[in-house]
Amino acid sequence: MIPDAPPDAEVLADAEVLAAAQIPSIQAAIQAHANAIVIAGNDPSALCPSLQQAASAGIKILSFDSDVSCGSSPDHLFVNQANTQNIGTSEVDILAKEIGSSGQIAILSAAASATNQNSWIAYMKQELKKYPNMKLVSTVYGNDDPATSLTVLQGLLSAYPNLKGIISPTTVGIQASAQYLDTHKSLLKKLTLTGLGLPLQMKPYVKDGTVKEFELWNPSQLGYLAGYAAAALASGTATLTPGSSFTGGTLGSYKVLAPTTGVGPSIVLGPPTVFDAANVDQFNF
Repeated sequence: MIPDAPPDAEVLADAEVLAAAQIPSIQAAIQAHANAIVIAGNDPSALCPSLQQAASAGIKILSFDSDVSCGSSPDHLFVNQANTQNIGTSEVDILAKEIGSSGQIAILSAAASATNQNSWIAYMKQELKKYPNMKLVSTVYGNDDPATSLTVLQGLLSAYPNLKGIISPTTVGIQASAQYLDTHKSLLKKLTLTGLGLPLQMKPYVKDGTVKEFELWNPSQLGYLAGYAAAALASGTATLTPGSSFTGGTLGSYKVLAPTTGVGPSIVLGPPTVFDAANVDQFNF
């Protein structure tokens, strides 16, 4: 809910991570004559025909968390949770610090089609060039499902008995991995886990030493900012033109950034926060 704004926003969440599960929600928004649609894309391109239909009906399109890749049609604003490159590189840097910049590592991601995950992983691979003694041996996908994440984690541990580090840039994956390692303490003598996680979910595993550090942006602030951005676009207060600005409530002023390779007009919430035993109690999300 956006403070001081009409309570006319509807939030829909799909039980499945497939794009097909999101299309009915887009169609419903079109039928309801919504002013704007804010969507976390479960597939970079599969949603584009439906979003184009919405845009043709005059609905403003925004993506957040995971972008959609529709080329120039429809034009949309990406509300980025943090600088994409910074997320990818910082994940590698955190793990490198913890394992002495040496050893086999793996990535436990969400859906193979998730735009945000793939962008972060691309930057992880670039950052690994700084650490020639760290070798990425596998990238697996848990589809943001706890059971699937556990299965692929166990597969990694079986296939790579000398694995020293795992990066899981998904809150579901890192929690499932932490739960497993928490009950298999002997693995922690040689294995380090980091990634993107929710402080409330990860706090027990930080407190007992299962995970030393992880990071994330504030998801409530991301939704808050996306709501204000949607209202600004729908009202004409802001446009997709680089430099166009609007006020994101208590978060302050934001400017639309110029398109870059693979990303159209966007705004960035801010840098991610690194959580550890010293600060994890300070956050309630």
